[in-house]
Amino acid sequence: MDPVKVSSRSVPKAVAGAIAAIIREGNSVEVQAVGAGAVNQAVKAIAIACVYMKEENIDIVSIPAFTGIEINGDERTAICFIVEKR
Repeated sequence: MDPVKVSSRSVPKAVAGAIAAIIREGNSVEVQAVGAGAVNQAVKAIAIACVYMKEENIDIVSIPAFTGIEINGDERTAICFIVEKR
């Protein structure tokens, strides 16, 4: 599963569309964010995706976790949200 990476400049509606498309395929999706601004945009996107999926009578849940990622040779801690059908 390739993660959906979110930055502080990501557009929440666009990210929500990507999340919804992956969920419609029957898969779960990992949403990764590093930093407060990115986490804010990721949470907004997940909330919007919930609305999109609710319109299709699909409930989704989000499970937050920490994960280590490498950015420019540095090890960073990211917030990872696993989004899947309930």
